[in-house]
Parts: sequence; C-alpha cells; structure tokens
Amino acid sequence: MGRSVASNALTLFIVLLVAVAGFLEWSRQQFTGPGPLAQPICLRVDRGESLASLSGKLEKKGAISHAMLFRVGASYTDKGNKLKFGSYLIPKSESMKGILAIVTKGGQSTCGTEVNYRIGVTASTLEVRALDPVAGQYTQVASYDPVTTKTPPADLTRAEAEPDTRYRVILAEGVTSWDVLNALRHVDFLSGKVKDTPPEGSLSPDSYVVTKGEALDSLIQEMQGRQKKILAAAWKDRAKDLPYKTPEQALIMASLIEKETGVAQERAEVASVFVNRLDKGMRLQTDPAVIYGITKGHGVLGRGLRQSELRAKTPYNTYQIDGLPPTPICNPGKEAIEAALHPATTKYLYFVANGTGGHDFSQTLAEHNKNVEKWRKIQAEQQKQQQTGAPKNGN
Repeated sequence: MGRSVASNALTLFIVLLVAVAGFLEWSRQQFTGPGPLAQPICLRVDRGESLASLSGKLEKKGAISHAMLFRVGASYTDKGNKLKFGSYLIPKSESMKGILAIVTKGGQSTCGTEVNYRIGVTASTLEVRALDPVAGQYTQVASYDPVTTKTPPADLTRAEAEPDTRYRVILAEGVTSWDVLNALRHVDFLSGKVKDTPPEGSLSPDSYVVTKGEALDSLIQEMQGRQKKILAAAWKDRAKDLPYKTPEQALIMASLIEKETGVAQERAEVASVFVNRLDKGMRLQTDPAVIYGITKGHGVLGRGLRQSELRAKTPYNTYQIDGLPPTPICNPGKEAIEAALHPATTKYLYFVANGTGGHDFSQTLAEHNKNVEKWRKIQAEQQKQQQTGAPKNGN
C-alpha cells in the first residue's frame, strides 16, 4: 500500500510540474506574443503613475489581456519601477513586452499634442496638432497668429494645460532678427526677456525643440550657436578667390542671396551674378537691400520701391553704394551660406523675375533688357487678370 501511495504522489507531482511548465509557457507566450490591440492607440503615462494604475489602464483600453500578468512580467524584467512620463504611440497587436519597452525607454513623446510656432517672413503661425494614432498622422486642431491676435483659441489653452505637450519653434529662411524676437515675445510658453535684438544674420533658420518655461535668452543663444557653426564650417571649405575676405562679409552676401530667390536651384547662380559684379567693380543693385535700409528689418515694406528711394544714398542702397551693405539684411539659411561660399561658375551679370517664381539670367545688358520687357508684360497680364477676375493660364 505504501508503494501505491508513493506512486500516486509521484504521479501527482509530475502532473503538477507539467501543469506549472505549461502555465509558465502560456504566460511567456502571453507576455511576448502579439497583443489584443485591434488598432494603434495613444497612451499617456502620468508623472509618478504606478505600475498597477498603468496595467489597469492598458487592460481597459484593450491593449493587454491580463493586467496582473503585465505587472508580473514588469517585475520579473526589473522594469516595474522604471515607467517614464509622457505620451506614447502603442502599435496594433503590440506585445506586453513591447509595450513595457515603450513606456520605460523614455525620450520624446511619440503621441499626443504638439505646438509648432512657425515664424515666417510675412507672418507667424502657431499650430496646435494632435496625432491620429490610427492614421499615423498629425492633424491640425487650431491655428492662429499670436502677434496679431490677442486671444488664443481654446484648443491652445487646453494643449498648454497638458503636461506632456511638446513645443517647437521653426524659423523660415530670410526672417529678420527683429521679426524673430517680436514673434517670440508674443507667446507665453517661453520665459524671460531679451533686451536687445540679436545682430542681423546671427540666427539660424531651423527647427528648435523647446520645453515649456524655457528661457527666451537660452533659445536665442542656441539659434546663434547653430549659425556660428554653419558659417564656420562653410568658410573653412570656401571656394578660392572670392571677393569677400571675412566670414562676416560672406554672411552679408548669403543674406542678399536668400532674399533674392526662393528657388533652391538658383542660389548658386544668383551668387555668381553678385560675385561677377563685385569682381568687375559693378554695383550690386539689389532691391531687398534697399528695402532693408527703409524698414530696418521691422516687418515688410508692403509696396514697391519709389524712384526717390532708389536715388537716395543710404548705407543699404546698393544702387548708390559700391560693394556690400554694412550688415546682413536677414537671417540666411545654410543653403544660402553655402551658395555664397560656393557660387556657380558663370558669366552672368543680370537676372530678373520670369513669372514662374524663378529668374532669367543674362550676360549682357541687351539680353537683360529683353528679359525685363518680357517680365513687364507678364506683370501687366497678371494685373489685368486680377482686375477682371479672369483665371490664369487659360484655366
């Protein structure tokens, strides 16, 4: 009888071992295998949130099948106390192991709301965007100009109340330092003040990730630091025999190029015209410099130049002065700086708009005059269409 009891006990023990092994294998598969999530979701991990709270949230959202198993797995992998605050995109069918890796890795949030402040040449636009996790794309929630509109939209107020909202400041090529500082003074997600306008040309047109409450002065310093690095690198690798001898002069040239064309492929050709003119002792005769002398970079002129302004001898009137103006006339981007220091090799001395957004280039004054006449006809036709409301290009 004793042998029978021992045999039964051994059999039961083996059965229990098999059951435990089966349960452990099932648990492993549940933890590492595809999860039940039918479509992507945004998951917010609150600051200081517990593992128990997060696992319950995940189970309620249908991202995991067993909250307790998620907690056990987190503890077993020593990640139970390593949750990182933020909003995260959880992909469709993500495993418990994968979700745990996402919420403990940290870094910039991959989901939720972001505020992008775009500072342009003619206007500034603050956009509130939210990620649609299913489409995998950001959609605009609200948009307004803080400089011209005193009352922000309610969606911005709600976004600023969320602790994990991300902020970005984006400078367009060709903005002036006054434009930048004026725009930044009209938002409340930056702190502190900057007394003096940064030197023209010293700010790098780029995208800047900022944190709410970051010092305005700190952001300006980062913009200046990036521009210094770009200019130093381009100057070190510059072409030979350029008609400007210092990085500061190259920056002035880059600002003229930036304001003369919005077509990337033309920058080096525009640079060649200015370089050729300087080499021949010709005046640059560039309207944007004259305009800067009038506005001092404070907004746009909003009208054409008058003959009296073209005749006035000011430091920025390149129809009346020899060589470069005394300072940059805007903050040029990296491509314009590269063009100034690596101009195309051409014999061009003139260029004029051609109605397509680009320019026609020419070597002689006779060719240039023909192009100017062509451009004036295009202008006249455009004005006629605007007055009559007729569709352009026959459409």
